[in-house]
Amino acid sequence: MTLTQIEYIVAVERNGSFVTAAEKCFVTQPTLSMQIQKLEEELGIKIFDRNHHPIIATDMGKKILDQAKKVLFERNKIDELISSQKDQLIGSLNIGIIPTVAPSIVPFTLKSFVKKHPLLDIIITEMNTEQIVQKIKEGDLDFGILSTPLFEKSLKESILYHEPYVVYAAKDHKLLSKTMLTPDDLDPSEIWSLGDEHCMRFQVINLCGKQKFYGTQNPFTYNSGSIMSLIRMVDINGGYTIVPELSLSGFHEDMLAQVRYFKDPAPVREISLVTNKYFTKNKLAIAFTESVLSGVPNEMKAKNKKRTVLAIN
Repeated sequence: MTLTQIEYIVAVERNGSFVTAAEKCFVTQPTLSMQIQKLEEELGIKIFDRNHHPIIATDMGKKILDQAKKVLFERNKIDELISSQKDQLIGSLNIGIIPTVAPSIVPFTLKSFVKKHPLLDIIITEMNTEQIVQKIKEGDLDFGILSTPLFEKSLKESILYHEPYVVYAAKDHKLLSKTMLTPDDLDPSEIWSLGDEHCMRFQVINLCGKQKFYGTQNPFTYNSGSIMSLIRMVDINGGYTIVPELSLSGFHEDMLAQVRYFKDPAPVREISLVTNKYFTKNKLAIAFTESVLSGVPNEMKAKNKKRTVLAIN
């Protein structure tokens, strides 16, 4: 049994395909298949059910794969130990960030992070929560930054900060007559919201109240994929939208006058760094986390009992 064979069987399980696994491992499909067949012959069992599409592990194969992942985890810890002894961080990071978080942190942290760690190879991709979770499980992402809790037993969540939600309303909207708001002030028939693929939409629905939101008849629905698109809809068509506080960083003074905060306990979303249970690039993750948090207000990082974390669904 070799480490290469172990890497191959884990790749097949993650991808459900010998062809895709070979591409991910940068070898030909016959080479990968031959090595896995040799391993199965050595062990005297079949690891995969090849008659099933996508490919799945046999009952004994599942137990072997669980141990295989632990072997790779321990192997990667050696790389982590070596990296920790070096003055500069070296390696790669493949990160997924949900679109409602990325604009608030990436532009303000990426340049300084790259300058501080020039030998790192970093890929950051905007994806929705479902995509990030799947790619973390498959090993295609090192970690994700997204709204939690996810209630996924196979993933680890490290809370970064709690970000309040605020209301952005049209200039003549009645909500602006109040200095502070409560969820009872919100009329779902006037709200512009993100599409179903965004977890923030369901947090907003929970804030408004599910019965109140789904019981409202709205003659026009626009499910956007961008917070700035929602802002434009409010400015031109009236109504209001709900946005995370960090998205206000690009607002000019007139726009800030159209923002209203919620009374305590203020509704917030929990933003976390999420990894799988076999994650080993701890030093790289810590460095990136520190860079992200350097641009987050202290009051968001501090624990505050007067805040209500909105569920994703």
